This record gives sequence, C-alpha cells and structure tokens, in this order.
Amino acid sequence: MFARNVTVAGRRTSLRMEPEMWDALQEVASRENLTLHDLGMAVAKKRGLHSMTAAIRVYLLDYFRAAATDAGHRKAGHGKPGR
Repeated sequence: MFARNVTVAGRRTSLRMEPEMWDALQEVASRENLTLHDLGMAVAKKRGLHSMTAAIRVYLLDYFRAAATDAGHRKAGHGKPGR
C-alpha cells in the first residue's frame, strides 16, 4: 500500500491505498477532467460515515460498474459464450 496526501476542503488528508486503486483514481480524475484534489472533494461530500479511503473505494467501484456494459464485457472476453 502507498500513502499519499490529498487536499479536501483545504485540509490535507493522508490516504493509504493499493497502487491499483491510485491508478484507478487517477484514471477517473483524468477522464472527468478533475484533479485528484477535486475528485477527493466530490467523494468527501457524499461519503457519509465512511472513512475517506473506504468512500474512494466505493466511489471507484460504482464508477466502473456504471461504465461496465454487456457489450464491453463481451469485448473484453469476460464470462463464457452463451451466457
């Protein structure tokens, strides 16, 4: 795991996540034309009682789940033919 600092609402927050989670977060920020700090702020506004790290993981799961389609699933070769 790697720890990095993200500024949320003017406060520096240290987050520990796997490199793959950091990569995914950077990918989403890039796709949405946001900085990591701006994306962190958007997640923080909706995090409820979750820790910031947990809220980011849930956000990433929801983001990529929403982007996943049956056609994309087939194109990537996931699953078994005929299902």
